[in-house]
Amino acid sequence: MAADSPLSRRGAIGGLTAAGALALAGWPGTAAASSARDALITVMGTSDLHGYCLNWDYFKNAEYENGDGDHIGIAKAASLIKQVRAERGTDNTLLFDSGDTIQGSSLATYYNTVEPFTETGETHPMARAMNAVGYDAVALGNHEFNYGLAHLDAWIEQMDAPVLGANAVHHGTDDPAYKPYVLKRMRVTCTNKPGRQPLVVGVLGLTNPGSIIWDRRHVEGELEFRDLVETAAHWVPIMRAEGADIVIVSAHSGDSGTSSYGEGLPVENASAMVAEEVPGIDAILFGHAHRDVPERFVTNRVTGEDVLMSMPSYWGRRLSVMDLALRRERGRWRVVSKSAVALNANTVEEDPDVVAAVEGQHATAVDYVNQVIATSTEELSAAEACWTDTPILDYIQHVQIQTVRAALEGTPEADLPVISIAAPFSRSASFPAGDVSIRDMAGLYVFDNTLLASELTGAQVRAYLEFSARYFERVAPGAAVDPEQITNAGGTPDYNFDQIAGLEYEIDISRPAGQRITSLTLDGAEVADGQRFVMAVNNYRQSGGGGFPHIADAPVVYNRQVEVRQALIDHATATGTIDPADFHTPNWRLVREGEPVFG
Repeated sequence: MAADSPLSRRGAIGGLTAAGALALAGWPGTAAASSARDALITVMGTSDLHGYCLNWDYFKNAEYENGDGDHIGIAKAASLIKQVRAERGTDNTLLFDSGDTIQGSSLATYYNTVEPFTETGETHPMARAMNAVGYDAVALGNHEFNYGLAHLDAWIEQMDAPVLGANAVHHGTDDPAYKPYVLKRMRVTCTNKPGRQPLVVGVLGLTNPGSIIWDRRHVEGELEFRDLVETAAHWVPIMRAEGADIVIVSAHSGDSGTSSYGEGLPVENASAMVAEEVPGIDAILFGHAHRDVPERFVTNRVTGEDVLMSMPSYWGRRLSVMDLALRRERGRWRVVSKSAVALNANTVEEDPDVVAAVEGQHATAVDYVNQVIATSTEELSAAEACWTDTPILDYIQHVQIQTVRAALEGTPEADLPVISIAAPFSRSASFPAGDVSIRDMAGLYVFDNTLLASELTGAQVRAYLEFSARYFERVAPGAAVDPEQITNAGGTPDYNFDQIAGLEYEIDISRPAGQRITSLTLDGAEVADGQRFVMAVNNYRQSGGGGFPHIADAPVVYNRQVEVRQALIDHATATGTIDPADFHTPNWRLVREGEPVFG
């Protein structure tokens, strides 16, 4: 809850009516709710929950908190959902999710990879939590494919709600691999007729085309991912013909119209394009971009009607609430007004039903991540890893190089130099001086990536580094430098600033992007264009994530499906000590005309 709130979190749900609690959460009383109408339905939505059931930070071993006062988790969102249902009537409400559900938190990771639910027979915590809340439909996100199709199928089987993905089709066919849509048959309160009147709401699920890149190893030859606009244009008329009075789209796709990959695939963030180009859609719940978009209207170019859109941030910190006011005309329902808000999860206590559903699994995950695996000789921090060569990132590089080098023994590539890439995933990551736990390691390597290695030439490595160096703003020689202001140029995220270990190089930030790698050497000798290297990379990067040049097409010489995080944990456990003297040799720096930017 926001620090200046006059009410305790307990009071927000325990001492107020549902309407009062919703007002505290941010429900202002919407235009659609007050319009002349025959009926009103309320569509709620979550997105990008990423395995967060409870308001817990597994990396800090404490309740989640940030500078904005946000709270997270399905259990928080569930309390808001119950209040909306109490205020509007369960029969007049629907609840959807727009994907990225089973991957992310340490809780989810434990039941995906450490003790996989597919092997133990456990119910996945996200199935437990979402079933306890009572979703009406859930769309597939790209991260649902991270662990393979059998893993995904097992989770879908555990879900009470239908899981939708209309644009994921079986390879070489037009046949949907997952249920494309569902029709929800409701009986809603009507202001001018006694009793409840029938209403059919169709929800179409769309997933992200980028999965064909990001999880190529799992989906290649099995699935294809079609364009969101073309898919919606195909299915919406079918839904209408089958009796849908209202059509909602739940799409795991942002609204910017841009992609993080090249032009060879359908647009990644296409939700607004769907709204603009496909007639017959009333509202879109969208996700993927992790933004807070309470309400946006996009005018459909065919009908001139406004399509309501809403994105509820991520991790359960917001709940989208879309009100659709309806009028009955000539035996059909028509939407006459609509509006949306995002309710804030920091105003409520966690729902006890969700807490009860996952508390045992949560406790197991907490015990696991707090296991001590090594001792660090000093405190190591990633706070400056975005502009200086830091020991904590070199620890990742060291483990990756050792793992690949050992695996290459006896192969034709055994004599090639092994280099490695790593990026600063989290500026708050650190190892304390003393005991280092699994959660410290998980806080450093937050993604469930696997380790691969590919063969590249010196020219390709240089091009790769030039692409990575776009991350910095251009700063003239002699100008003042604020480290916090020179990064993330053009919106490039920290996880797309790859650093290479095993070579020495300089990045001249006074030069334009594409001309910044002014020195690239191996053991003091300039790297030749035709020189061959084996580069350790993660599966996201190797599959084309981030759009780095050459790596997606380079020959793969190592791929044993070893998780990078687990490799770090195993190495720390085996050695028992993390000492920068064993692995940290600064090999890159920022310069301007040859002069170091930082000391």
